[in-house]
Amino acid sequence: MGTTASARNGTWRNWGGNVSARPARQVAPASVEELAAAVRRAAEDGLKVKAVGTGHSFTSIAATDGVLIRPQLLTGIRGVDRDAMTVTVEAGTPLKRLNAALAREGLSLTNMGDIMEQTVSGATSTGTHGTGRESASIAAQIKGLELVTADGSVLTCSEKENPEVFAAARIGLGALGVVTAITFAVEPLFLLTAREEPMPFDRVLAEFDQLWAENEHFEFYWFPHTGNTNTKRNNRSAGPEQPVGRLAGWFEDEFLSNGVFQVAQWVGRAAPATIPSIARISSRALSARTYTDIPYKVYTSPRRVRFVEMEYAVPRAALADTLRELKAMVDRSGLRVSFPVEVRTAPADDIALSTASGRDSAYIAVHMYRGTPHHAYFTAAERIFTAHEGRPHWGKLHTRDAEYLAGVYPRFGEFTALRDRLDPERLFQNDYLRRVLGA
Repeated sequence: MGTTASARNGTWRNWGGNVSARPARQVAPASVEELAAAVRRAAEDGLKVKAVGTGHSFTSIAATDGVLIRPQLLTGIRGVDRDAMTVTVEAGTPLKRLNAALAREGLSLTNMGDIMEQTVSGATSTGTHGTGRESASIAAQIKGLELVTADGSVLTCSEKENPEVFAAARIGLGALGVVTAITFAVEPLFLLTAREEPMPFDRVLAEFDQLWAENEHFEFYWFPHTGNTNTKRNNRSAGPEQPVGRLAGWFEDEFLSNGVFQVAQWVGRAAPATIPSIARISSRALSARTYTDIPYKVYTSPRRVRFVEMEYAVPRAALADTLRELKAMVDRSGLRVSFPVEVRTAPADDIALSTASGRDSAYIAVHMYRGTPHHAYFTAAERIFTAHEGRPHWGKLHTRDAEYLAGVYPRFGEFTALRDRLDPERLFQNDYLRRVLGA
């Protein structure tokens, strides 16, 4: 199956293995014209339409029993504009291919998430992000979009052209149309120096504002059942390039982060009582290291251990309180949590349904190994996140509905009004969108 979602015997499954669907038909259009024709034909046949990327969302945002559009033929770079410093790329292009192609051109995105298996349209439509003091999500780097709307027409938007569509469609949840191409802002290739080091949980929280202010990109992982974290700071560097050595990289990134971690998950699933001990050992196994490389080799890392995930954005000022409540909950609960909790930040942006829309945000992501019961942990965590007006990541597990979301997104009504205009018949509707956007 590799890293992408599978589509054996007509059933589509996501990467996490927790969502499946049986579409009436699957279409892999080779051009925008073919995609538009597929949308028109679906409407004539009374079928709903969903586009799906590599299935890295844990929600059923891409699931449909209608027409499933697979974008694997809509890939590649349409053009690089060195005067405007933009790149226009087909919607089905995986981020890893875009990153490598840009690097060959001496270019890079400013910021990115930690996984690059997703398609550019899947990643941006769900609000995928990394961590950054000034630089925001991948969608915030979009300068223009092309999408096929419900009537089969092709609509382009930017700050100047159809700006009201642009304000919403950069994180469109697949509700406004099928994205066919994206224009991203790029910059000359640069180097980042990453500094990874363990730090006590209490110290990270006490010094969080300072760590955030002093680093362009700061994030940390807390290991539940311990007072330990692993911190990572990425900052621009004049060089020279000093990549992680091949052996050290294999040991840290493959053996510890994927190999041993996988075995620890198996042991923890078989014998949950061992999880706190495993957490203490694994939180101490990672030693400090510093390396310098081009951006995508620093921002991203392989994730071979399958998991399910919930992530919420809370106001950045609420991070320390939220995390302390999460730790207290885990400590008193009897839960056995074998996956670290990931903490990142983003500056406020101007996208209607961005998790950082209009407010400086901190992200707290909780994970569980695929196949272990996650419900009690995620429910208890979600209760804490929502008490701080948390906004759930659109592609990760949550139980929120339109009523709740309208209360935490000031521009929620702007998005739903645009959807009424672009898709009045709800051609792009599915159960997930009905829940989060309302009928």
